[in-house]
Amino acid sequence: MERVSQVIGQSGAFLDALELASRAAALDRPVLVIGERGTGKELVAERLHRLSPRWDQPLVIMNCAALPETLIEAELFGHEAGAFTGATKARAGRFEEAHRGTLFLDELGTLSMAAQDRLLRAVEYGEVTRIGSSRPMRVDVRIVAATNEHLPDKVACHQFRADLLDRLSFEVVTLPPLRARRDDVMVLAEHFGRRMAAELHRDDWLGFTKAAEAQLIAYAWPGNVRELRNVVERAVYRWDLDAPIDAIQFDPFQSPYRPATPMATLPNDPVPTASTAPATAAPPSPMVPCDDGKPMDYKARLARFECEMLQTALAENRFNQRATAEALGLSYDQLRHALKRHGLISGASSESVA
Repeated sequence: MERVSQVIGQSGAFLDALELASRAAALDRPVLVIGERGTGKELVAERLHRLSPRWDQPLVIMNCAALPETLIEAELFGHEAGAFTGATKARAGRFEEAHRGTLFLDELGTLSMAAQDRLLRAVEYGEVTRIGSSRPMRVDVRIVAATNEHLPDKVACHQFRADLLDRLSFEVVTLPPLRARRDDVMVLAEHFGRRMAAELHRDDWLGFTKAAEAQLIAYAWPGNVRELRNVVERAVYRWDLDAPIDAIQFDPFQSPYRPATPMATLPNDPVPTASTAPATAAPPSPMVPCDDGKPMDYKARLARFECEMLQTALAENRFNQRATAEALGLSYDQLRHALKRHGLISGASSESVA
């Protein structure tokens, strides 16, 4: 049964990325799709395939991070019977399965250097050799790859082959995170909400209150569209009143009874005591906007980027400041100073939590 998927959004940054993908789809060239987790990289890969001349041929998907390193090459290129322990019969690899179609390699940055060597040959010459065989076979495959990493940095660290990156980056489509698509938040929330209401056989969809909408729009969405879908669907199924939804819970693990996680003391931090306050701060609601809408110069853009990065890191670490500092490679005091500078905590609250 063929999967039905939808790409939803109206913000300029998102539509620009879709337009770029649509233009590249018609060309028989590799495309890299870059984006944070939950931004819809697989949906864009599917769009690239459906709008290409190969639309009626197979779209084969492989998550490179889902397999142990020892099995990735066998999965990509196939193997002959007896090639290794457990290989009781010959098996075609993903390249053979995708012949005349599209092969989507998700989490490309996790490939081992050995697998990258063989992938380069397959892309360069259109030939693959099963493990345990000496006979190469021709394949006609269009490669679409995705990652949430900056591959040029991995090349600089000798963790990714520069020549493979050159071959795969004919076109690079970078998907904006949801925090850069504020206009799309309620469009997506309404879509997911209506769909969940229909699944629960609720006849009327009354939407969200203004307060709930403000919460959804202000949140940083570190998990992007995937997280938004979970938050909205959870809110719909929990809400049983004949009124617009007013209760939004971003963190499903939030509970007064959740187990305490021991935190490692940071190098420059004092050991926490009863007098030095907890490292967890209540999440701001709504989050502080990182710019005032005025034209920005270089310094202002840099400040906004830092502000958004701090808000995202706080959300990803459930507003635990000590965990956030550790994740960012900062001392606790450095993080506190940065939060004050951007108005993410007040001077008064500083005294109560530091």
